[in-house]
Amino acid sequence: MSGGELDLSVKLGPVRLANPVMTASGTAGYGAEFSTILPLDRLGAHVVKSLASFAYPGNPPPRLAAIPTGMINSVGLPGPGVERWRREYLPGLLGLGVNFGVSIWGRSVEEFSAAAIGLGEALQQSAFCEINVSCPNSEANQALFSHDPGEAARVVAAVRAVTDSPLFVKLSPNTDRYLGVAAAAIAAGADGITAINTVFGQWVEGGSGALGRAGGGGVSGRGIHPIALRVVSELRAKFSDLPIVGVGGIATGRDALRMLQAGADAVQVGTATFVDPRRPYLVLLELEAELRRLGIHRLQELA
Repeated sequence: MSGGELDLSVKLGPVRLANPVMTASGTAGYGAEFSTILPLDRLGAHVVKSLASFAYPGNPPPRLAAIPTGMINSVGLPGPGVERWRREYLPGLLGLGVNFGVSIWGRSVEEFSAAAIGLGEALQQSAFCEINVSCPNSEANQALFSHDPGEAARVVAAVRAVTDSPLFVKLSPNTDRYLGVAAAAIAAGADGITAINTVFGQWVEGGSGALGRAGGGGVSGRGIHPIALRVVSELRAKFSDLPIVGVGGIATGRDALRMLQAGADAVQVGTATFVDPRRPYLVLLELEAELRRLGIHRLQELA
């Protein structure tokens, strides 16, 4: 390729994206709410906040606290449920031509399946479905589906049975079994992996917990970037052809480049959006500048 033209297109198994930068689920709304300040249609994909088959209030406040390395949260997956989401949020995404991924969650295998069924043709309109088996702020606490290969496989198999949409499974870093969980998820029908979700943590202010939910919450931000890099690099070493989306502490184009060099095929920007809602798009622009600086014209040249 000649001149300064860049080809940032990526292929994640059956998924094709115009570029590798996405929002991370839970950080940029349920639909097109951020479209007035962030060009969602310019991103590789916008991943909506995790949806269940039912409306859910989430955890009691306070839900967020700033910490020196980023943020800790116990938001707890509040949401309108898939039926209301289809009525009220999906039309805005479709109207703006946003390429989007849908994230789903449940407290049981059956609830994951019900969420996928409830989405109906919205799953066919999305780029992929991200199965969130790893949120540390759910009722399951440490008994997450993503901590047990067999349980993770059951969830993936149940969702695969009701949809032929591309499936990405979001892994937890809070276990030493993530490679086994990834293998089980792939065997059960997953097309790729998203790594990582937040890290178990606790924060105290004034002698008491900073969050309304007992038991702490999930740590995110720059401090977990090295953890995410290690998980992604280990996944790539074990699964040479597996589509991997890297997420965790990405706030700049250089962070994104580092994650791609560690083995990710695409990246998601999360906590940085709380500091500057434009960050996912700015990360894309900064990544383009980094690639030009290195004389790279196609992402495949990073391999």
